[in-house]
Amino acid sequence: MKYRLLADTGVFVSELCLGAMTFGGRGQMWEVIGGIDQAEVDGIVHRALDAGVNFIDTADVYSAGESEVMVGKAIAGRRQDVVLATKVRGRMAKGPNAVGLSRLHILEAVDASLRRLGTDYIDLYQIHRFDPLTNLEDTLRALDDLVRAGKVRYIGCSNLTAWQLMKALAISREHRLERFRCTQSYYSLAGRELEREMKPLLKDQALGLLVWSPLAGGFLSGKFTKDGTDATGRRASFDFPPLDKDKAYTIVEVARTIAARHHASVPQVALAWLLAQEGVTSIIIGARCRSQLEDNLKSVDL
Repeated sequence: MKYRLLADTGVFVSELCLGAMTFGGRGQMWEVIGGIDQAEVDGIVHRALDAGVNFIDTADVYSAGESEVMVGKAIAGRRQDVVLATKVRGRMAKGPNAVGLSRLHILEAVDASLRRLGTDYIDLYQIHRFDPLTNLEDTLRALDDLVRAGKVRYIGCSNLTAWQLMKALAISREHRLERFRCTQSYYSLAGRELEREMKPLLKDQALGLLVWSPLAGGFLSGKFTKDGTDATGRRASFDFPPLDKDKAYTIVEVARTIAARHHASVPQVALAWLLAQEGVTSIIIGARCRSQLEDNLKSVDL
């Protein structure tokens, strides 16, 4: 496993990050995405750590908090080996203020995440997506307070557009607030839109890029062909992120040819391509079982 700098933080993270969206299964959508139990989670996390992965990403909204609980249990006793990331914004209760990026919600949410994760600090705390209802300066001041209080080491964002991210950076600079050090964005062989504006921005501002859904929601797993869709794949029941399927089928066939030439799998080719792209800090890989994890881990050697 190789390690890359997380922007200018001086912190090194593994080029593969273990994503915890499949952990748990509380709620209809999360049952479709993953729904694996604690025993399986422990096995996946421990194998990843033993393979050199030191970066784990989750979110409070994943399985209504259950993912964070499972991650916390799995890394108990090995917390010092992990750069731990989670996210805030999603609805966590029925109340009108139990969602969004207001100071009120952020301060409550971080304490709840700390309890679920069983830790007293979060290495990377990220806003899950933009909140048009909240003044962005208020959000950034709340996050800055968390860093100063020692509850959070660094802050980041996810799913922002280039203009939203640049606005946030400008506010942080103007008011001398902690700034986002990285962003999470969708990027894959089948989805390269961020190359137009986001990647040039990240390079210009010296920010890290964490890639989510590197296999295009499972489409680049190699299970899907033009002749028929594998009904066991996640895409069959949760068709996200959106993509041009005709183009994606062609990409899969080319990746299949390359994989055969190198005695590899289609996912390994897709992940290896991302690892070779300029500006990529770490690729977030999810797994529903240890065999999926093992296959993905081999991509670093391709």
